[in-house]
Amino acid sequence: MNKYAPPKFSFKLLHPKYWGVWISFGVLALLVNLLPYAVLYKLGRAFGKYSSKLAKSRVKVARRNIELAFPDKTAEDVERIVEENIKNTGLAFIEMGITWFWPTWRLKRRIRTVNLQQAIDFEDEGRGVLLCHPHTLNLEISARAFAVLGYPGSGVYRPNNNPAYDFIQYWGRTHNGNTLVDRKNVKEMIRVLKRGERLFYLGDHDYGRNKSVFVPFFAVKDACTTTGANMLFSLTNCAMIPVTGFRDDKGHYELNLADSIHEGFPKKDLEAGATLMNQAYEQVILRQVDQWMWVHKRYKTMKDESLPKGYRYKK
Repeated sequence: MNKYAPPKFSFKLLHPKYWGVWISFGVLALLVNLLPYAVLYKLGRAFGKYSSKLAKSRVKVARRNIELAFPDKTAEDVERIVEENIKNTGLAFIEMGITWFWPTWRLKRRIRTVNLQQAIDFEDEGRGVLLCHPHTLNLEISARAFAVLGYPGSGVYRPNNNPAYDFIQYWGRTHNGNTLVDRKNVKEMIRVLKRGERLFYLGDHDYGRNKSVFVPFFAVKDACTTTGANMLFSLTNCAMIPVTGFRDDKGHYELNLADSIHEGFPKKDLEAGATLMNQAYEQVILRQVDQWMWVHKRYKTMKDESLPKGYRYKK
């Protein structure tokens, strides 16, 4: 049996122990399809605001990340970004429902594009494209937006331990021709790019010491950063394009492709490659700082191994 085979439906998933998952997603599907977007927007942000009272540790992490990344910001500026970010984190749950359960025609009306043609041109050349997308809170919408516009690709994902959740997640993320690749299935990622297709690459989080280097990310000079982009580029000679799908103040999602960065990308110099990738991520995150996933402990792994993991967050 292929250990990377996609999840399939079976009657075992209807066991009472999974009813909570089915009911939760059923309610979410009804909400996002019955309510107008303006109401969903307010509902999601209100959910974020009030859930923050129950998840104070996450609020603390977001605040500390922003303090580390932007040491020149005033305390008032930091709190403003934190407040908006937590509201947007709540909205991300609604946006996930929009991505998984909205019909194509409804989502397409919300999508705007900037500089999409370059990705199309690379496809015409038969060249794979590594879409370097940061962990924005509306990442789910970005991934489906490509497919809705007729340019599906592959996303890297971690199978969920709950089989019912995993089945729904896989189904929700593979609309309009998108496919998913298990995060451990590196060979398939390489095959996707060699076939001249698009692969989403999320290299802006702290994934631990394995296959990582310590380079600057915003103001932190030794942020643990994966070197996966170097490996994929070296083996496939793919194009590399930073991309975001931030939400604007009118409720549209702007699929914005920055200029490609693969020309002159250092294949063998891991630190130089990771530094260039972080700089690219910084530039696109700064378009809408409060819509990035600041609740993740981005700076948890320390270069100095004598310091415990998460040392920077123990203040």
